[in-house]
Parts: sequence; C-alpha cells; structure tokens
Amino acid sequence: MRTIDDLDVAGKRVLVRADLNVPIEDGRITDDGRIRAGLPTISTLRERGAKVIVCAHLGRPKGEPKPEFSLAPVAARLGELLGAEVAFASDVVGESARATAGGLADGAVALLENLRFEPGETSKDDAERGAFADRLAALAELYVGDGFGAVHRRHASVFDVPKRLPHAAGGLIATEVAVLKRLTEDVARPYAVVLGGSKVSDKLGVIDNLLGKADRILVGGGMVFTFLKAQGHEVGGSLLEEDQLDTVREYLSRAREAGVEFVLPVDIVAATAFAADAPHDVVPADAIPADRLGLDIGPESGKLFAARLADAATVFWNGPMGVFEMEPYSHGTRAVAQGLVDSGAFTVVGGGDSAAAVRRLGFAEDGFSHISTGGGASLEYLEGRALPGLQALED
Repeated sequence: MRTIDDLDVAGKRVLVRADLNVPIEDGRITDDGRIRAGLPTISTLRERGAKVIVCAHLGRPKGEPKPEFSLAPVAARLGELLGAEVAFASDVVGESARATAGGLADGAVALLENLRFEPGETSKDDAERGAFADRLAALAELYVGDGFGAVHRRHASVFDVPKRLPHAAGGLIATEVAVLKRLTEDVARPYAVVLGGSKVSDKLGVIDNLLGKADRILVGGGMVFTFLKAQGHEVGGSLLEEDQLDTVREYLSRAREAGVEFVLPVDIVAATAFAADAPHDVVPADAIPADRLGLDIGPESGKLFAARLADAATVFWNGPMGVFEMEPYSHGTRAVAQGLVDSGAFTVVGGGDSAAAVRRLGFAEDGFSHISTGGGASLEYLEGRALPGLQALED
C-alpha cells in the first residue's frame, strides 16, 4: 500500500477522503476527535504544496441535501484547527465544487459538502456509483484515502475513485492498519478482548474469529443479557436477542473447548426504567428481578474486569459496559477504561461509542495506545473480512 510519501503532490489537486462524521447537536460539534485525527495528513499535504480538496460524509441523509447534515460546521472547525481558512463548497460535484476546487492556491484547503447528499455515493448499482465517482475524480489529479471509519463500505469515494486516480493511503489509515495488524499478527499475550454495546448480533463475527486468537473475552453492555439468558438466568426487561441464544451457547461451548476464558459480569445495575432518575439497585447477575432492566455492569464486575486486564499484554475494547451517557450507569464503562489505562498493555479503543465514552468520561487520550476512528471498520477487520477501501488502496 503506497503512502503519501510516495506521491509528488506539489502544485497538484489532491482529493482526500477523510472521516469527519462527528456528532453535531444544535449546530455545534460535540466531539471533534475525528477531525483532529485527520489533521496530520491534511497538514502534511499542505506543507508539501498540494491543493487539498477534502471530502467526507456526515450521518445518513439518504441521497438528498438536508441542512441538518451539512458539513459547514465541520469546515469551520477544521479551519480553526488548521489555523487557516477552509473554503467550503455548497455542493459535492456541482458548480460550487468545481469552482472551489479549481480556485485553490498551493497549500490551500477546501471541503466539499456531504458526500451522501449524492445518491451515487452509496448506490449498490455499479453504473450509478461509477458515474458519480467519475465526477468526483474529475475534481482532482491525485487521491488520498484517509477515512478509516468508512473503508468497510463499498462507496464511490472509498472504493471507486481510487481506481480512477493515482492513489495512496493517508497517515491515519496507515496507522490504523498497523495497529490492527498488532491485534491479528504475532500478538503479545495475554490478549484480552472487551466487548460491549447493545447488540450481540453486531459482534458475532468478531467473537467467532477471536475464539481462536484471544486468551480471554470480557463481555458487558446490553449484549451481555443474551449471554446471561443463554445460561438460564432471568434478565427481566433487559435488552435481549432471543434469536441469538443458540449461537451464544455454541460460543460459550467452543470457548471452553479452546481454553479461551469468557468473563461475564457478576453483578448488574438494574433499574425500574430506562432513565437516569429511575430507582436502581445493584443485583447479582444471575438474579435480575423480572420487573427490572440492566443498564450497566455492577461495581464488583468493574473490579473483576479490571483484574482480568491487569496482566494483559494486548487489549482491544469495543463497546461501552452500560448506558454511559447517563451518570448512574457510567461507572462500568469508567472501570474498564481505567483498567486499560492501568494495565500497561498495548491498548486499543475500537472507535464509535467506546471512543466517545473515554472522551466524555474525561480520560486523557494519551492514556491509551490507540483510539481508533472506525468502530465498524475495526470490527470487520478483526472478523477477517476484506475491507473494500483498503483493497482499493492496495491496487
């Protein structure tokens, strides 16, 4: 895979596919982590005299312009972080985009409007997607893929445009791939994997693949209740995927046979309702009242998980342990994050809600070896699946 060091970018228009899919509330960016992660590549290209045209998506506008999904606030924040004006095109491949891209000086930066305002970006029809890719590629002379959070998507800006322009991987993708290789090739052991989040079905592939690679798998979050139910325990009104019970039982059996330690919570914070101010108590994991729902792992589970991370040499974590956005149910996620920080291991936070949680809970980013920008992409890589965006860059 070529990197930007292999490209002669001086004086050339370089299209950078970045991942700027940040949370925005009332027009204000609440977490600019992904913007900051993309700065090194953009800054390097600027310093080398490129005319940098950044493209990215935001949310799911489903192929039509919607004001609430505009990248205008992102352009403003990107400019603040770069310390330079970022020209903003009000469309993706239209008149504004062509004029903005064509008018850039060496070392200048522009941002196109949300890629997903164009139906061709996400189309499953190769011809429609290709036609949009042609128009997008026409804006530039070179392509740099740096949006790791989108490389598992077969989208025009990720998969088709690199086929139309000389291309290379940006610094962020190069870093993310190097980290993931440390999780899959010649792994330092013990290797612990912490999985949380709401649905066990989202993690089936990674559990299946890691049963032959990890030394221990710790499970929390909403997905844990399917595991507890599979063991015959009452889970009350907790999140449950009935159709995955047999699969979970099979995984637990395979783990025993393979000598992989499965660590489940020993206590649960169970509430009367899904609300921060709902009455809640800590109950044994195998005795959740039928009229309660679990919203976090309990304090003893937090201690248990931290203890099972203490001697690890490698840790991958994806998914919070509870509804961390509500303070009463944030303590399990905090305990796991602190466990990673204290472990001394090579620690990887697998993007998405996990990355948002460590920032929201006030942890310093440098307390972790790596915080990924792509939760879904990381999981699919760990499942052993080929990622279209990486394949396109390797050609």
